[in-house]
Amino acid sequence: MAKTYNNLYPDIYSFESLHAAYMLARRGKRDRREVQKFEQDLEGNLIQLQNELIWGMYQTGHYRQFTVSEPKERLVAALPFRDRVLQHSLVSVIEPLWERRFIFDSYACRPGKGTHKGADRAEAMLRKVKREHGHVYVLKADISKFFYSIDHGVMKSLVRRRIRCRRTLKLIDGIIDSTATPGDPHPVGLPIGNLTSQLFANVYLNELDEFVKHVLREKNYLRYMDDFLIVHHDKAHLHRIRAQIERFLWERLRLKTNAKTQVFPVGERFGRAVDFLGYRIWTTHRRIRRSSISRITRTLKRLRRQYAAGKIDLSKIRESVMSWIAHASHAETYGLRRKLLASTPFTRGEGRPQ
Repeated sequence: MAKTYNNLYPDIYSFESLHAAYMLARRGKRDRREVQKFEQDLEGNLIQLQNELIWGMYQTGHYRQFTVSEPKERLVAALPFRDRVLQHSLVSVIEPLWERRFIFDSYACRPGKGTHKGADRAEAMLRKVKREHGHVYVLKADISKFFYSIDHGVMKSLVRRRIRCRRTLKLIDGIIDSTATPGDPHPVGLPIGNLTSQLFANVYLNELDEFVKHVLREKNYLRYMDDFLIVHHDKAHLHRIRAQIERFLWERLRLKTNAKTQVFPVGERFGRAVDFLGYRIWTTHRRIRRSSISRITRTLKRLRRQYAAGKIDLSKIRESVMSWIAHASHAETYGLRRKLLASTPFTRGEGRPQ
C-alpha cells in the first residue's frame, strides 16, 4: 500500500513557506499592478493570508476569465495574486509526495522535464524501433477537453491515496471545487490557469501512465499533459491497445480521446512525421511545426509595427525573439532562422534598421 502523509498543513501556512511562495509567484510579473499593490504591505498581506489559513477562514478568490489564442484558443481562469501565492506554497509542500512516484516519461510541468526533453525522447523511441524492426508505427492520442473533463470526485479520491492531513485535504477540496456550480452533484473541470491544476492533472493522468506501463507493459510510451504517444513496430498491436486504453480512460477517469487520435506509420517515403510538442519528428530528424513559423512571422510583423511607433523597446523584442529561437534551435531550422530575422528589420519611424 502506498505511503500516506499527515500533518502537512503547518508547512503550508508557515511564514517562511508563504514568503518563498510569494517570491515564486511574482517571478516575471513585478511590473503588474496587483503584484505591486501586494508588495506595498508585503508582511501584512502574508500574515493576513497566514491567519486565514490557521483559523480555517481562507476561501479561494474570484476568478478572472479571458481567452488566449496561442497555441490554440482556450479559456483561462486567473485568480488574484494572493491566491497564487497560496497555491505556490501548497504545491511546494505536496508536489514531492507524487513526484517520486511519477513515471520517467511524463514530461509536463515537472522539474528537469519539458517540451525539448520530451521531443528528444520521442525521437529516440522512434529511432530505436526503426533500428530494431525496420519500420515504425505510432499511436498518437489526445484526450478530449481534458481540463474541463476532470471529475472532482475521482480527483479527490486520488489525492486521498497520498494525503491524510484533514486540514490540507479541506484546502485542496476547496480549490478543486472553486469553479463548481453550486448544487451540481457531479462537478467536473479544473481551471487551466491554476498552478495546482498542473499538478492535479499529472496526478490524474498518472493513473493512465501506470496502466500503460505496468498493465499493458508498453516500453515506448511518453506523455506530455493530455497528449501521449506509444511507439511500436506492429500496427495491429497499437489498434488493440488503443481500444484497451480508451476503455480504461472512460471507466476509471471518465475521459475520452478526441477525433485526432490515430495509429499511423512514421517515415518520409511511406509514412509521415509525428506532430508532437511543437515539432514534426521523424526517425532521422525533426522540423519545426508550420503553425509555429506562421506564429513567429505574425509576431515579428506586430513587434516591428510597435517598435516603429515607439510603443515597445528592443529589450522586449529581444525577449520574444530569443524565446522562439530557443524553441526552433532544437530542430533543423538554421536557414529558416536566418531568413526570418533578416527579412524583418526594426526601425523607428523612417530611421535606419536597428
